[in-house]
Amino acid sequence: MTRKKDIAPILKIQHPILQGPFGGGLSSSRLVAAVSNAGGLGGYGAYQLEPLQITEVIKEIRELTNKPFNINLWVNDADANASDLNDVEFENVAAVFKPYFEELNIPLPRKPQNVTSKFEKQVEVLLSQQPAVFSFVFGIPSRDILIECSKRQIATIGAATTLDEALALEDAGVDLIVASGFEAGGHRPSFIQTPELSLHGTFTLVHQLSSKVKVPLIAAGGIVDAKSIEAAFKLGASGVQIGTAFLACQESGASNEYREVLFSDRAKYTSLTNVFTGRLARGISGRVGNDLRSVAEVLPFPLQSVFLSPLRKAAIEQGRTELLTFWAGQNAMSLKHKTVKDFFDSIIPVLKS
Repeated sequence: MTRKKDIAPILKIQHPILQGPFGGGLSSSRLVAAVSNAGGLGGYGAYQLEPLQITEVIKEIRELTNKPFNINLWVNDADANASDLNDVEFENVAAVFKPYFEELNIPLPRKPQNVTSKFEKQVEVLLSQQPAVFSFVFGIPSRDILIECSKRQIATIGAATTLDEALALEDAGVDLIVASGFEAGGHRPSFIQTPELSLHGTFTLVHQLSSKVKVPLIAAGGIVDAKSIEAAFKLGASGVQIGTAFLACQESGASNEYREVLFSDRAKYTSLTNVFTGRLARGISGRVGNDLRSVAEVLPFPLQSVFLSPLRKAAIEQGRTELLTFWAGQNAMSLKHKTVKDFFDSIIPVLKS
């Protein structure tokens, strides 16, 4: 099928298929290499890693593939008030979640330590390591960073959830734009208005952006098979970014319990919640998320994730996964393939047509 623009020369890949980068330990060097070796672009979500860890991950990936791959960072990786959380704020939030800790018979954690952004230090390492592609969410890096990427022949990919964000990314000079629809699993990476005011469906967003921006578009959100890839191309996308379908593959960092949920009847039900991280994200619904979907207070990102980490760990260890939300897109119920090879085999006919 003819696509609006050919992104293969920009990314130096064979197929216009990008693997969505995952945080929370769900990315793996093995998955990145498998996707890149299959002709797509593997991606590693590194926003939680310390700079030295990023160096180690890149080295590991390069031992598994000589193909291009993507390292993903968050421009805004910590909420402003994550650096000065006070005791009263913590105690108010902790009281809401206390019953779930008691249900699992584990102690309520102490207040998480305050955090500040790691982004600038992470970028320094990324520039020195020179991966083929640098993608980013929750904002736009400084002009100096983007210029340095261009000098080092690192292709840049920004994520947009609205037309205004796409226009801002285009004006900044990024090479490609991910049009991230609300069907996508994981966090909503909005950066101009709040995520709640930036909920556009993938195909609506691609259709809008394809007539307004000149930068090649990558459709993301709810794309899990050949039919959805074909639809994205027809609406003006030059490539697709696929998250949940790759997360379900055995090469990813997902646990066996996670994969069981992805291939279960629970996958029919996803929702958006800020309960587990402090930022709005889509996942397969669990009881904690459903009970507290409209909770007024959560800790700032990423302190909410740190606070609930023992709860998630205990729920998995005790076989109480029904309590948890597992990040996944709205089309998780359509998952079929459990290896990268099988998934690529299923979509190659559309890519060649």
